[in-house]
Amino acid sequence: MPYVKVAGIELDVNVAEELSEFEWIRPRWTSDKLIAASPFRYDNTPSFFVSLEGEYAGSWKDSGAYDADYESGNLVKLLSFLRSETYEETVDYLLGKYGLLDLADHYRVPLPQLKRERKRIVLPEEELTQYKQRHTYLSSRGIDPKVEAFFNTRFAPTSQAVVIPWRHPNGQLANIKFRKIRGKAFWYKRGANPIRELVFGLDKVIKHELTDVEVCEAEIDAMSLWSVKKPAIALGSASISRKQIDAIKRTPIERLVISTDADKAGEKVAEQIHQAFPELQIYRRVFPEGIKDVNEVLTTRPTCLEEEPRPLPRWERLGNGIF
Repeated sequence: MPYVKVAGIELDVNVAEELSEFEWIRPRWTSDKLIAASPFRYDNTPSFFVSLEGEYAGSWKDSGAYDADYESGNLVKLLSFLRSETYEETVDYLLGKYGLLDLADHYRVPLPQLKRERKRIVLPEEELTQYKQRHTYLSSRGIDPKVEAFFNTRFAPTSQAVVIPWRHPNGQLANIKFRKIRGKAFWYKRGANPIRELVFGLDKVIKHELTDVEVCEAEIDAMSLWSVKKPAIALGSASISRKQIDAIKRTPIERLVISTDADKAGEKVAEQIHQAFPELQIYRRVFPEGIKDVNEVLTTRPTCLEEEPRPLPRWERLGNGIF
């Protein structure tokens, strides 16, 4: 395997294996390169490549990039986008999986993967108030302006990105997501609370003592449901962590509707959610044929969101289940 520098440490990373975990459009795998459509744009041409071997392993380039920030970069930046997590979380993931300790020139052994207890990070509200502008991006995707105000979304003109706050269950600001208004690129604030410890919208559920809630992958899907007066939360990715499960269990939720994406990743996390909450009434929202997510339903077939979701049987979990 090639060596990739992560946080100043050279790691023996299987780049091809890491990238094969994700779906690519028009991929072509060679011995030393992945060529595909760009994950950062709405793209159907093979204009993006990642080096899999050699001195530049993990480095990537997008020949059709909309701006310099996403024209090229390293493996951590790419994986943090694909894994829908903060840059720091991706560094921790790679160090935990591939971290090695030099004992001699030609002798290496795996470092023990120790779980680190993190302090909860709270950001000052001034982090948001510096962004005074609004943008039509979310409303163009069907989000009610009242819902935008409810979640206090903003706009960062310098980076041309919508600003979406993520909060702790008590309402304190924990992290900020920046989502480009052109293309698919997004990132989180450096040094803020890890996203996998948070649940988008959970503070609203607790504050308003909501018992009937839907769970999605993306914030825009959760806001889409709020736009038709259906309370919702979002995980931020196509997986659910132990901390997210524990946080949801500490809420008034009694009925949980799974509204994850209609693809392989969405079905996988739907099954994880089903198993994680045997004490709740679990339902599954079914999308119309050919529609992938809640926001697409909202913008193309909004009346379908009024349909009653399908009830799922209670899951009798044995031992620790899948977690």
